[in-house]
Amino acid sequence: MVKPTKVTNSIRAAREAAGITQAELARRVGVTRQTLIAIEQGRYSPTLELAFQLARAFDVGLDDLFDYPEA
Repeated sequence: MVKPTKVTNSIRAAREAAGITQAELARRVGVTRQTLIAIEQGRYSPTLELAFQLARAFDVGLDDLFDYPEA
């Protein structure tokens, strides 16, 4: 069983606000839709490179899209 990541994200909210489908965002950053779904649901943490690509897709900083708890 895969342990969920502590990293949270607001990708879904940003994607919906921008009117972009999962398939379109996945295509833009070069991953499968299934990978994007897993990231949005917190089942998978993206690589640092992919995190930057996702943030740039929305023209925001990493801290605006991803969060990691202090404790």
